[in-house]
Amino acid sequence: MKTNPPAPSGKPPVAAKPAAKPASNPLNAAHYLRSAHTAAQLPPDVGAEIAFAGRSNAGKSSALNALVGHNALARVSKTPGRTQQLVYFEIKPEKLLVDLPGYGYAKVPLDLLAHWQEFIEGYFQTRNSLCGLVVVMDIRHPLKDYDLQMLGFAVQRGIPAHAILTKADKLGRGQQTDTLRKVKNELFARFGDTVGAQAFSSESKLGVDEARAIVANWLSL
Repeated sequence: MKTNPPAPSGKPPVAAKPAAKPASNPLNAAHYLRSAHTAAQLPPDVGAEIAFAGRSNAGKSSALNALVGHNALARVSKTPGRTQQLVYFEIKPEKLLVDLPGYGYAKVPLDLLAHWQEFIEGYFQTRNSLCGLVVVMDIRHPLKDYDLQMLGFAVQRGIPAHAILTKADKLGRGQQTDTLRKVKNELFARFGDTVGAQAFSSESKLGVDEARAIVANWLSL
């Protein structure tokens, strides 16, 4: 038995809506520019640059890779302390990201540690193009002495700073919320409202968009 086709309704067919395009990543063009072990090796002090600091095992390289959307922009190593210079990545001319040497577990000679200390202190005191600092902390071990020291450098210079608490996927939602609240309270007690903080995971992508938007805003991208 044949079934007659439905009578035309007289209304034009409704076109399917195109799939929403993923939001563009303003940091995606980042590429390696140069490494600097001394002040003379730094790029020209013009434009705008954001520095990333953190303990050697805090997940700084993974966080950088997640923010720019490249899996291997910053070298990820199972050996803490592999970043032993200031490593520059260029997004566009005079728009830079800077990966600072990891601190804490780096197994390097004491004279090299002393060199880093002097070099980075001088960098923070004199670098005019530095317009923001991101301090990367393991959410399970936040606010160590060096973390606070680095944030203090930024506050003294009047540069905005932001703490990202990495590896948040290692904690449950309640623990994430509780730790973030405690960190925000501690930062406010020390620095007022000049330092922000958020939970972050390069694995689950928690907080990646939020942190990326902050960095892009600082760079005026």
